[in-house]
Amino acid sequence: MNSLQALRHVSAIVADTAEYLQLPRLQPQDATTNPSLVLRATRQREYAPLLALPEVREDVRDNPDAAMDRLLVRFGCEILERIPGRVSTEVDARLSHDCEATVKRAHRIHALYAAQGVARERVLIKIASTWAGIEAARRLGADGIACNMTLLFSFVQARACAAADVQLISPFVGRITDWYRTQAGEAWDAQAMRGPGDPGVRALLRIWRFYKSRGIGTEVMGASFRDTAQIEALAGCDLLTIAPALLETLAQSDDPMPRRLDPEQAGDPEDDRPLALTQAAFDAALATDVMGAAKLSEGIAQFSADTVALLDLLQR
Repeated sequence: MNSLQALRHVSAIVADTAEYLQLPRLQPQDATTNPSLVLRATRQREYAPLLALPEVREDVRDNPDAAMDRLLVRFGCEILERIPGRVSTEVDARLSHDCEATVKRAHRIHALYAAQGVARERVLIKIASTWAGIEAARRLGADGIACNMTLLFSFVQARACAAADVQLISPFVGRITDWYRTQAGEAWDAQAMRGPGDPGVRALLRIWRFYKSRGIGTEVMGASFRDTAQIEALAGCDLLTIAPALLETLAQSDDPMPRRLDPEQAGDPEDDRPLALTQAAFDAALATDVMGAAKLSEGIAQFSADTVALLDLLQR
């Protein structure tokens, strides 16, 4: 049994890619996409033809945002033909601080999937974990639309997501570690910060213990991994979304992947605070978390820029 096969026994494997032609080889349960991944795919010869599909280009000049949503859904449908589970499709990141607009776009994306005959339970709407985004997810959940809360770096974001009873959260393990590595500079001790000592791993574990010890039903999915040591340290997390290159590395390795996280033995949480919090309390907590605030802002900016680049490709 290789490492990837062993990992499948303790965590659901999710492919972090829009390149759907890779999926039959990787055999994930689910797949996650984002504007950067879709943009990367459309710049490749195999996937560029999707930009020219009549169903995508309809009214592209008059309503480019709608055309982009149709493109994202086309990618999602291609992905769903190749996996047994769910696909995550992201709402325009430029709307991350606009609850009403996020809800509207999420409904449109779901309607586009429904028009293609895709069952509601096979789609997760990805939304940035801002206060507005989490409120949008709460409202969408009440409408039967499940959400994947992305760009999650801070414990207070996870608390707010739990209070909103969202379907799934995606703590960005690798990006958290990136921040701490950059701050440490030459003082970074790579060996000490590997695996269980990794700042991103510790951040996810804090959230996971808080959720499991309280019986919170929200799924926890580790994301943005930088190496297999981070993955091995989180074996047993509900889901792990992993880039194709790392999936290939795991498939070629025979290192063991023992369960590290067991919901039946979650241990005591580091926090006993109530779930409910106000927007003012959320904003104050995030403002004091320098890493969380910086990475959230940076992530929204990056995804927004790639959204604009994707729109530019569509309108050429």
